[in-house]
Amino acid sequence: MELLDQILLGFQTALSPVNLAYCFVGVVLGTIIGLLPGLGSATGVALLLPLTLTLEPVTALIMLAGIYYGTQYGATISSVLIATPGDSATVVTTIEGYRLARKGRAGPALAIAAVASFLAGTISIVLLMTLAPVFASFALDFGPPEMAALMVLGLAGVIGFTGSSQAKGLAMAAFGLALATVGIDPSTGVERFTFGNVQLLGGIGFLEVVIGLFAVAEVLSAVRRGGSEPIRTRFRDMLLSREDWRRSRGAIARGGILGFFLGVLPGAGATLASFFAYDVERRLSRRRDEFGKGAIEGVAAPEAANNAAVNGAFVPTLTLGIPGSGTTAVLLGAFLLFGIQPGPLLLEEQPQLVWGLIASFYVGNLILLLLNLPLAPLFASILRLRYGLLYPIILLLCFVGAYAVENRMWGVWVAFVFGVIGYFMKRYDYPAAPVILGLILGPMLEKALMQTSSMGGGDFGIFLQRPIALVLFALAAVVIMGPLLVRGGALLAGRPGSAHGREQKGG
Repeated sequence: MELLDQILLGFQTALSPVNLAYCFVGVVLGTIIGLLPGLGSATGVALLLPLTLTLEPVTALIMLAGIYYGTQYGATISSVLIATPGDSATVVTTIEGYRLARKGRAGPALAIAAVASFLAGTISIVLLMTLAPVFASFALDFGPPEMAALMVLGLAGVIGFTGSSQAKGLAMAAFGLALATVGIDPSTGVERFTFGNVQLLGGIGFLEVVIGLFAVAEVLSAVRRGGSEPIRTRFRDMLLSREDWRRSRGAIARGGILGFFLGVLPGAGATLASFFAYDVERRLSRRRDEFGKGAIEGVAAPEAANNAAVNGAFVPTLTLGIPGSGTTAVLLGAFLLFGIQPGPLLLEEQPQLVWGLIASFYVGNLILLLLNLPLAPLFASILRLRYGLLYPIILLLCFVGAYAVENRMWGVWVAFVFGVIGYFMKRYDYPAAPVILGLILGPMLEKALMQTSSMGGGDFGIFLQRPIALVLFALAAVVIMGPLLVRGGALLAGRPGSAHGREQKGG
């Protein structure tokens, strides 16, 4: 069957009345789940999976996929409005999105998130349809050494989140890595840093830390400042302007392409893609001084990346049977429940299911755009509430979300403790994002290093035999040393004793 025929078959399947209706239900439910702190896409898909067991396999999978990317946008709404990421992939969006909201520009922030998600989804779906088998074989070249190098490159990107002090940012990244070591050693099964507390055997929960460092800390900081007035802004100020679009279009394209490539790599996921996209955009932007203060391209890039990564994660899932992310691992279980075995033969054996599912990604993204773009100003109007009413609601949502992660009070206490820590971090200008990045990448880096050590018989010299890993390490070195070398060169060029300095002095 020719590629064009397969694509037409896919859209014919996705646009059937039943599948279209369940796609709509999926994205709406996903948006609602994303709004609730602590649930996330993997939990949402797992919770609603039993509801699909009576449906036809293709209809069920279309609905579950709709929940997946609907959750991403729902999480963006809470990230922008109340600094509470509903999903780990929207943590970076909080950095710029919430600051835009505090400036009365929550509407444009939400609108550009919807537009970026749709356009990046379109880019990634085209790539998915045309190059899935090629990307699948490329992903197979990424073994543990390459994944370890990718994690190091991700940690090197922490420089993009360091704010006024690079030393503070690196210290916070180290703090995040230290938090990631709490629990059970994955190689020996020995307890680490639990201090006899059985609650810590499972480690420190990622979402609880995110809720504490961002949302609870923001409420505590706002209460300390006092006197905050509700945002008073005109309706037209909540709409996306031409200038917003001009600043964001390049970020959307770059974020979409980068997000798809990272999404293809098993285990990388939308969270890592959003961090990378934000860091790349900050480095390329002509308005670097606005980052951290409400740069709209700082919302567009990570939102484009996380949506594209969602689609990219289906490449290894469909073609190799290897989950590309935590949520696609749950979806892989759904495939197996319906008696479908993902792998190289799936495209040939069940083209209607595969291409119908892929086409539904585009349909679902279009539904999300049509639903949420007109509603962005309405969502933004929540910020017109008096903060005496808004802050208790935010705290309630935070603690309910922290409890819902594992249905125990321990999550609430973790969120509260990290809320206090986050309050002092804000007060003394320590960035929160590097802590989250260290906490995300720590377990992944440790696992990759252990597997690499096993491959090399305990000898890490195996890295020298892996060209892709060496390239990634070289990029990490450039990311870390580049700003230092540029700064040193500028100082050297401006010294009175240098030739350039003498010329300037003489001039």
